[in-house]
Amino acid sequence: MVRVVVAEDQAAVRAGLVMILETDPGITVVAEAADGQEAVDTCLRLRPDVALMDVRMPRRDGISATQELAAAGIDVLVLTTFDLDEYVFGALRAGAAGFLLKDVEAADLLKAVHTVARGEGMIAPAVTRRLINEFAATRPREQEKADPAILERLTPREREVLACIGEGLSNQQIARRLYITETTAKTHVSRILTKLDLRSRVQAAIVAREVGLG
Repeated sequence: MVRVVVAEDQAAVRAGLVMILETDPGITVVAEAADGQEAVDTCLRLRPDVALMDVRMPRRDGISATQELAAAGIDVLVLTTFDLDEYVFGALRAGAAGFLLKDVEAADLLKAVHTVARGEGMIAPAVTRRLINEFAATRPREQEKADPAILERLTPREREVLACIGEGLSNQQIARRLYITETTAKTHVSRILTKLDLRSRVQAAIVAREVGLG
């Protein structure tokens, strides 16, 4: 059973998300939060498998909340209206496990929650790839990019897997591309995150783009 906390300040939107999630017998909504601080307090207390987090909320924004929860080992799915503002870019660096549009289809929402709960992260080409590209093109120049030398920490196979992550491929797609098992692909992804000191596949995808992979 995947345990989820839904953090969204608009009551109607929050109710809609909860209603969709509760249609899946494999998901249970353990709590709701109406602002960022409540989201952090609730998640740290209940330790859900996934926190569904709005970006703009009162008291504390979803980005700083995401950063704290990611550091605590809680996977966060960020909700965005896809206006590609600095809040969303902040979520990329904060360690968000992935992104969803607020008008996401019910089936895609359920799939995303299960995907993140499995530890794969949500690298949906239709959403995250555009975010990554926009982030790379518009972020301030003074922000430091990943040093290509970090690739020396990876084996040749891990570099291939990192390139696939940069393309937005899932573990299953990576396995097919590289003719390896899905379990092996997952192991490679885990090792890449550890070696590069990254919190999520989204961050790995950014790194891949910055060093010329993906």
